[in-house]
Amino acid sequence: MVKANAYGHGLARAARALSGADGLALIELDAALELRKAGERRPILLLQGFYSPQELEPIAAHGLTTVVHDPQQLAMLEKLQPPKKIAVYAKLNTGMNRLGFAENGFRDGLARLQRCAAEVTLMTHFADADGKRGVRWQLERFEAATTGIDLPCSLANSAALLRYPDTHKDWVRPGIMLYGCSPFPDESAEKLGLKPVMTLSSELVAVRELPTGGSVGYGCTFTAEGPMRIGVVACGYADGYPRHAPTGSPILVCGKRTRTLGRVAMDMLFADLTGIPEAAVGSPVTLWGEGLSADEVAASAGTVSYELLCALSPRVPVSETR
Repeated sequence: MVKANAYGHGLARAARALSGADGLALIELDAALELRKAGERRPILLLQGFYSPQELEPIAAHGLTTVVHDPQQLAMLEKLQPPKKIAVYAKLNTGMNRLGFAENGFRDGLARLQRCAAEVTLMTHFADADGKRGVRWQLERFEAATTGIDLPCSLANSAALLRYPDTHKDWVRPGIMLYGCSPFPDESAEKLGLKPVMTLSSELVAVRELPTGGSVGYGCTFTAEGPMRIGVVACGYADGYPRHAPTGSPILVCGKRTRTLGRVAMDMLFADLTGIPEAAVGSPVTLWGEGLSADEVAASAGTVSYELLCALSPRVPVSETR
């Protein structure tokens, strides 16, 4: 999965790094065409398919694969009949209730697709592979709807890939796990053997002595109970750090774990320098990544690591390491 600019990591960079993958998948047609222009020759799957008949021509011309998930898309494909047939994934709704053909119309839609598509792969998406309900209830619906149909299948997302081997089938669709974060709220990336791909780092641009009763930042939401040193970090919500991360969110200064203080501003946030006497202007700060999982920062902010990674701002400079 390289949708959403490869989860904020950069589409071109991710495509190069994922050179061992058999194919790539995303949402945006423009991004798929960008990959083809850059010389990408592997299968590229459009996860939501096409939105208008006009998109079918470039899809066919550039050898893209598209999801077909409803009768309207199917009718568009049948009506246009591009000169070069398109490979499709026929998506079945097994309980996610987001995209996909209804079970009672799936076989008819599939038969029509097989007449107008170059090849067909069967697909569904799990709603709770990372939760208590699991996948069995959807897997049973999928198997019932596709009994006797001999076509390739694609079922597993990151959570199913890690937890349910019987969902692997012909094609798997790993996403968040590729970028070093856990798909499970109760299981850490480290425990799963996943390593962070993105490290968001900055430095201290100021160090201040805060007196007893002194507050910091907008709204004066943090007040010191005694004298303390604080650091001003050059990073804020305009860079992609979550604005609602509360006091106490984990952060690393000089490689040492500490906490944020007060309200996150557009361009700055504050770090507690208690116990880090070596911290000074220019000292390194890690917001998330190596040494501090984005999952943990996200949990503190009441969100998920997906959002943190995808929200990285274009103004943040990127350097690649191997």
